[in-house]
Amino acid sequence: MGEIVLVRHGQANSAATTEDDYDRLSALGVRQSEWLGEWMRDHSYAFDHVLSGTLVRHRQTVGAMGWTADEDARLNEIDYFRLTDQMHTVLGEPMPTPETFSDHMPKVFAAWKQAEIEGQETYENFEARVADLLEEASVPGRRLLCVTSGGVIGMVLRHILDLDIVRMSHVMLPIWNTSIHRLTVRDGAAFLAGFNAIPHLDRPERIDARTHF
Repeated sequence: MGEIVLVRHGQANSAATTEDDYDRLSALGVRQSEWLGEWMRDHSYAFDHVLSGTLVRHRQTVGAMGWTADEDARLNEIDYFRLTDQMHTVLGEPMPTPETFSDHMPKVFAAWKQAEIEGQETYENFEARVADLLEEASVPGRRLLCVTSGGVIGMVLRHILDLDIVRMSHVMLPIWNTSIHRLTVRDGAAFLAGFNAIPHLDRPERIDARTHF
């Protein structure tokens, strides 16, 4: 068997209003990533190959974890800031708040899928690039680490579990920063083996270090 370990990046600039401004780790995001790397080494995690997206927060996360990665843009996040702005300006949807975000996200994905709003790429391209990466990554006998973002993790689970748009969105909502998601590879196919684990943040004194954004 093989294994794919997906890790969401550390906390980024959560006060940002644009993708460019968001794309850097906070001081806490760096510390979360360092703790994760320390936990993995303490528990004898070793990888045959390490990949990260090309975004700054991906590269900072894998660096703080203590690994060197090859970069693959297929692991990059969707441009959610632009899609949210399109929902507001094109469809008249109110801007989301922390209280309304869980209802807002499925609407964004549904409108994007129907091409009612535009991102930097089409929904079909996003779905296809993640599927291509998953197929390429599903190598029996290899252990692969991928540092990525919540949207990519959600799309991976959509492919594996055959989730609809609403359920994919609901899966994405609780994903922690620096969380671990494990896939087992058998016969060239990937199967979910673990979701949203944060063992490096389980200590009581780290409760305030557990973040979603």
